[in-house]
Amino acid sequence: MKNVFTIFALGLACQASAFNIFTDSSEHYFNQAMAEKLANRNLVASKLFEKALDFNQNNAKIYVYAAQTFQDMRVLDKARKYYIIANDLDPNNAVVIKELANLYYDYRQWDKAIEFAAKCKDCDNGDRIMGMSYFKKEDYVSAEKYLLKAITKQPNDAQANYTMARNYEDAEQITKALPYLEKAVSLSPDKASWASELGMMYFNRRNYKGAVTAYENAIKAGITTNNDFNEEYAYALMYSGNFAKGEELILDIFKKKGNKEILREVATSLYGLKQYDRSLDYLSKLIEADPKDGKAIYQAGLAFIKLGKKDKGQAMCDRGIELDPNLAAKKTALGDMSGGL
Repeated sequence: MKNVFTIFALGLACQASAFNIFTDSSEHYFNQAMAEKLANRNLVASKLFEKALDFNQNNAKIYVYAAQTFQDMRVLDKARKYYIIANDLDPNNAVVIKELANLYYDYRQWDKAIEFAAKCKDCDNGDRIMGMSYFKKEDYVSAEKYLLKAITKQPNDAQANYTMARNYEDAEQITKALPYLEKAVSLSPDKASWASELGMMYFNRRNYKGAVTAYENAIKAGITTNNDFNEEYAYALMYSGNFAKGEELILDIFKKKGNKEILREVATSLYGLKQYDRSLDYLSKLIEADPKDGKAIYQAGLAFIKLGKKDKGQAMCDRGIELDPNLAAKKTALGDMSGGL
């Protein structure tokens, strides 16, 4: 029996010795890794941290420093993996919670980003992460709550202002969206797509001068223009009174697209600008292309009425209604047909 106890005691002693050896080895490699990290030799440091972990896989501190080193090297998958292990070992580590909140957001894992941002007491951007994550989840009410907090803390955060604008826009609250989009564009004039979105918002609210300015800012910022962009920019120019430039641009688009509705829109905008003769020029092109275009004939009739040629105009309006009976409602609404298009 004495021999059994002796063997057992020796076994415990060997285990303790082995544990101490592994612990000492882990500490040795950890200290070497820290020295390399302080010298900005991150690649060497990362290998030494992993060597330290080979000897001790339950030390949260080593995982944290290893994760930070991989972050500095932009090896983010490895960094995130080590932060997750560190969090499992030490769930209350404030550094780990903060880093995971940011990494989960960067990885577009919105639920996890919200979870860790909510835990983070030292995160200056916690409300920002939560607001933007809720926006991505299309929870507009929660997004508004946290984005308002974030913008209160950092009023000049362009991305937060832009996200708030998008949040209100997607929630169909355009009036609330506009000032945030204006602020975002003013803070980041290099964001061509933001300026373009502002132009579209102005255009839809019939602020055509504002739309022109926004579209021109988008062009200065280097936006890639296409027919759709140029068409809306052209109409904004025309509706704001700069018809010459708008007409030149819209006719160039017409050459590319061959869509006669563009000519109709030009005629309508000219009519709205009280340039009835020029409106008739475009309507004549439509009628030449299609003598049975009832709408164009009707619109031409209205232009003639405005020019004082009432009999001719009324006859054309009647002819337009004959070709397109749906226009009869306009005649009823306009009475003597002297109103607008």
